[in-house]
Amino acid sequence: SDEQLAALMAGQLPEGMTEEEAAAYMAQGGNKEQMQDLTNMGMNAMGGLDMGSLMSGNGDFMGGLTDAQKEFLASLTDEQLAMMQGMITETTQQNLDQLANSGKFSNTTYDANMVVLGYATLENPNSINIYPKDFASKERIIELINEYNDNAEEADEIEYTDIVGVMMSSVTSIINAISYVLIAFVAISLVVSSIMIGIITYISVLERTKEIGILRSIGASKRDISRVFNAETVIVGAVAGLLGVGISYLLTIPINAIIAHLTTVPMRAAIPYAAAGILVLISILLTLVAGLFPSRIAAKKDPVIALRTE
Repeated sequence: SDEQLAALMAGQLPEGMTEEEAAAYMAQGGNKEQMQDLTNMGMNAMGGLDMGSLMSGNGDFMGGLTDAQKEFLASLTDEQLAMMQGMITETTQQNLDQLANSGKFSNTTYDANMVVLGYATLENPNSINIYPKDFASKERIIELINEYNDNAEEADEIEYTDIVGVMMSSVTSIINAISYVLIAFVAISLVVSSIMIGIITYISVLERTKEIGILRSIGASKRDISRVFNAETVIVGAVAGLLGVGISYLLTIPINAIIAHLTTVPMRAAIPYAAAGILVLISILLTLVAGLFPSRIAAKKDPVIALRTE
């Protein structure tokens, strides 16, 4: 038992055990658990002891021991000391095996580690940075590298990264995405505006029903009535387009002044004349299409019924 083991370690004969039984017990060394208990007790009592000297069985380590440690060692028999040495040796070897298997050691060489860390020399560089003076030079350098790679072996090909090109591509993608969103909003606005123009034209037809009857009574044909309202929608579209383009041109003046004051970028906001003309034509076309349905309704009105309308 633990009490008997502790008594034997203290050099005392346990109660109920003869000297022959005690000798046989110590000769057997106890079971594995008891041996571990003995080692743990020894390690606790021998804290700070040079276990390397104890394991090797040589070395003068008694001078650095406390009185309690010396008393503990003196109480051990040769069998107990040998048993504790064996357990310490086994435990130390297990710790060394765990350390060896924990990945603390590496088979890599110094040169391999330096390559991983990015070390290079002028004779054997791992990368070269090229700074072109402008975009035309950058494109020319890329062309030369591509020409070299086309005729080189796969192992000799030059791998490069066009940092400016990647940045410009990212910026272009963002600008395109924003442009698509704005185009979608503009398209929705145009559809809504066309519907509103159609509604306004239809209301105008209802308000001028009597005038339509008068025109029909003096000889105006259905086509003439339709042309009157179509001309009105065309005029509305032309005026709206011209106003929009004119206001946009006026807004570019303060915008350019603010940009020139806040930045040093040589840029100027401007609307091309061709684009301005196209915008005006689109405005006219949309209003004309929006007014076709109300103008057909006006042309089909019966002149007699129209004259009776108040």
